[in-house]
Amino acid sequence: MKIHHFVIILCCLSMYNCNTRAEDKCITNTILVTATAYNSLAYQTNSNPNITAFGDSLKPGLRYIAVSRDLLDSGLVHNTKVKIQGFDSLYTVKDKMNRRWRKRIDIYMGNDVNKAKKWGKKKVKIEYCIQSNDSISNENV
Repeated sequence: MKIHHFVIILCCLSMYNCNTRAEDKCITNTILVTATAYNSLAYQTNSNPNITAFGDSLKPGLRYIAVSRDLLDSGLVHNTKVKIQGFDSLYTVKDKMNRRWRKRIDIYMGNDVNKAKKWGKKKVKIEYCIQSNDSISNENV
């Protein structure tokens, strides 16, 4: 029985250490952006409105965002998880916007045009994690 408890404790400690290391490699970034909303409709996107610029499929109910291309250089790359001010859930970067936009995100709202219009255009803070593989810079963070 004691060996069983030891194994459980050892597993818990090893999971804690893995999680701690993963967090150590994460640099949190918070920025203010303009947030609009979009739908998977041809007049808002292109002739294939259910496929993103990264090649992912869109389906109503998914928590996805498109980002302006300047934000890609800020670490908001494909599949990055993003916390958007005012929302409880995390959103995932799955699309990129036209090159004309700067410091902007577009929140995917399926086919619900009224919901997207109701959202409108707002300034919001977003927070996301940039994974760092550089062990030297992690020691200084």
